[in-house]
Amino acid sequence: MSSGAAEVVRLLTVRGETLAVAESLTGGLVAAEITGVPGASRMFRGSVTAYATELKHELLGVDATLLAQRGAVDPQVAGQMAAGVRKALGADWGIATTGVAGPDPQDGKPVGTVFVAVDGPLIDRTGSAGGGKVEALRLNGSRAEIRRESVRSVLAVLLEQLAGEQTGNERAQDTERNGGF
Repeated sequence: MSSGAAEVVRLLTVRGETLAVAESLTGGLVAAEITGVPGASRMFRGSVTAYATELKHELLGVDATLLAQRGAVDPQVAGQMAAGVRKALGADWGIATTGVAGPDPQDGKPVGTVFVAVDGPLIDRTGSAGGGKVEALRLNGSRAEIRRESVRSVLAVLLEQLAGEQTGNERAQDTERNGGF
């Protein structure tokens, strides 16, 4: 279990929000990291491992034309996977991973090309809509290293989005828990 996963579970539990995961190249590793944290059942809705390209469309609602034109390793595909799993599993937040762990290139993309995505609730505090964020990664290393770094990265992007949305009350609770004022 990673500290990133523990922090995701802690923050979402404090907020009373839920998470769903869509995975491709990570093959269930993101869900395993999260469910390895005690208390994850309070915020984790479930996951879809859509390893086969057609399942990204059939289970997650990724646009079939997009998949046919660009393949599964694409930033828009990652974003649609995160939004799709969020909707399919009825969660407040959806995260997704898609990419090429190796040993061979896929869809004309080199090994180490990865996209991670987060889709969250709409935010009206600033008058702008929240929603999705996709991050492109270019990773080096073995297949296992690329997959591990993809897990770490998607959790980091989610934490970044959660921190950006944290309310004053949640910050006060964090400060009290950590011995502050």
